[in-house]
Amino acid sequence: QVQLVESGGGLVQPGGSLRLSCVASGQIREINDMGWYRQTPESSREWVAAKARGAAPRYADSVRGRFTISRDNAKNTVYLQMNNLNPEDTALYYCRYSDSWHEEWGQGTQVTVSS
Repeated sequence: QVQLVESGGGLVQPGGSLRLSCVASGQIREINDMGWYRQTPESSREWVAAKARGAAPRYADSVRGRFTISRDNAKNTVYLQMNNLNPEDTALYYCRYSDSWHEEWGQGTQVTVSS
């Protein structure tokens, strides 16, 4: 099993920034992919960004140029730096971990962009 704990969500004004963190623990395999999704009450879960270990980051078009995903493999942690936030970024953000054996999701951290 792999456990994920997210943090860093909150309320921010339009144009502001937030940094999300997700720490993985448990049976983590060396080859894995970690990423972020988001969901609102009105929509299905949307992929935001992901980064496999040792690979280039990947981004949804809606966040490319504003969000940056990074990893600290020594800490089994993935980050999502979110800049120039707008109200459309308001959502519950989920961390996802996957390898050849597991797929796990975190509990989510709320991001609200409002003036």
